[in-house]
Amino acid sequence: MFRKMRRNKQALAFEECEKILNKNTSGVLALSGDNGYPYAVPLSYVYSSGSIYFHCALEGHKIDAIKSCNKASFCIIDKDTIVPGEYTTYFRSVVAFGKIHILEDTEDKMEAIKKLAVKYSPLESTENTLETINSSWERFCIARLSIEHLSGKQAKELINPV
Repeated sequence: MFRKMRRNKQALAFEECEKILNKNTSGVLALSGDNGYPYAVPLSYVYSSGSIYFHCALEGHKIDAIKSCNKASFCIIDKDTIVPGEYTTYFRSVVAFGKIHILEDTEDKMEAIKKLAVKYSPLESTENTLETINSSWERFCIARLSIEHLSGKQAKELINPV
């Protein structure tokens, strides 16, 4: 169902892709937008157990696109070093494909938002985190991108660095 990587010698192992998903703080979510145009939006996320979680408003372009078609891709650029003399970059990136589901279950939603909170405010007290979550609980939703296909690629120069 998903294409094989053309330059598969540059492919990253699944475990390396997961490390990249865990360490980075932002990526670009690509959806099918209005009038057949692609809609790509940068967002903060947390990766956990084969899924990418993010929050969004209850209304707007992103949530409308998800409701219209829940298939999506998510891209992270982990490295992008310009090498002027070679007219290239030494890159490393990951792309995930899957389907997005809006979390309806209160416990699932709370678990996911707590993971996001810990990732982005790790030193905040549990009490303050819960107070912040509860103060905006009714104004946001949590979405889960269940990954069906994950691939990563790096510049050939990064495979066996000199």
